[in-house]
Amino acid sequence: MLLQTAADLWVLAKPRITMMVLLTVAVAGFVGALGQVEVWPLVHAVVGAGLVAVGSSIANQWWEWRSDALMHRTCERPLAARRFPVGAAAAVCGTCTLVGLIWLVVATTWQAAFWAAATWIGYVLVYTPLKRITSLNTALGAVVGAMPILIGWTAVGAPVTVRCIAFAAMLFLWQFPHFMAIAWLYREDYRRGGLRMITVTDPTGREAGRQATLASLALVPVSLVPALYGYGWPAMVYAVAAAACGTLLLAASVAFQVGTSDRTARVLLRASLLYLPAMLFLMVWLVSA
Repeated sequence: MLLQTAADLWVLAKPRITMMVLLTVAVAGFVGALGQVEVWPLVHAVVGAGLVAVGSSIANQWWEWRSDALMHRTCERPLAARRFPVGAAAAVCGTCTLVGLIWLVVATTWQAAFWAAATWIGYVLVYTPLKRITSLNTALGAVVGAMPILIGWTAVGAPVTVRCIAFAAMLFLWQFPHFMAIAWLYREDYRRGGLRMITVTDPTGREAGRQATLASLALVPVSLVPALYGYGWPAMVYAVAAAACGTLLLAASVAFQVGTSDRTARVLLRASLLYLPAMLFLMVWLVSA
């Protein structure tokens, strides 16, 4: 019983998404402080943001348990399978969210707590309900998905500058090829669950391919902005590597647009999953070089 409860809590926390949020917050704080950040402010930012992220994930699953129950890939989630008490999930959600926000206010900055709260509100109260109403939910979800940059950046006391905005814009744009690939691969599930993803409203996949390609194209110049704030050969190496990563993601997006299929969608998904950690590594390396 105890092991099952622990396993259910792990699933409710959406560990893969939460880990991506934590990594993004940590990198944003490190880059925002130009590599001169103290360890503890960064640790506190990661812990606080992680708790808020867990709270938002549970709230999302509470809101969507009916549609989750209709989809093959989500029907075994604890709330969808009616395996975990709704009241207990609400209690964990509220506790994690509140403790996370207080943690950020006390241990980091009020700005970080503000952006964490905005992320929670955007994900739970805007993006989640809009998934049943309009295919524009992806664009709004991408805005929310870029906010962890602002959490990490402001948590270490760094001012919001062009570098910060470019970093957030990069994460915003990256989500389009990433999500379009997922939306195509699980289009039948989304249709079954009544979610109006772009691949449901346009089953040909043309619009999904177009959005993936346009976002990937815009990513190339946006990802080069950090090089303008570097010096000498490290900036040149960063620019070349970032352009190469962007070109590969763009090529995968174009292939998906031209020949929309499960195969090209999987290639695009893999390319997006390689692109983000590669770019995060490059940004950390640039400020450390």
